Amino acid sequence: MPTYQYACNDCGEQLEVVQKFTDDALTVCPACQGNLRKVFSAVGIVFKGSGFYRTDNRSSSTSAATSSSSSSKTSESKSESKSADTSSSKPAAAPAAASS
Repeated sequence: MPTYQYACNDCGEQLEVVQKFTDDALTVCPACQGNLRKVFSAVGIVFKGSGFYRTDNRSSSTSAATSSSSSSKTSESKSESKSADTSSSKPAAAPAAASS
């Protein structure tokens, strides 16, 4: 449950109250019965662990993609050179004549 900070407009009393999100905000000061207001302040957020920054996963995914694409390019170039060798040694098959 979150802790909310309140300040009294009349006496200046500061208090912190642990409330549920669904609870209504306090409006009456317990010390002087004056008006309370919520005090809002900056929240410090610390992201711990990996995966929060753009560069955390960049190096591993880039190197994996590079290695897989380079290996596929190597295998493609080998298969192209084999097909070029076989096509130059054999004459091309003549297309069948269409009868009409």
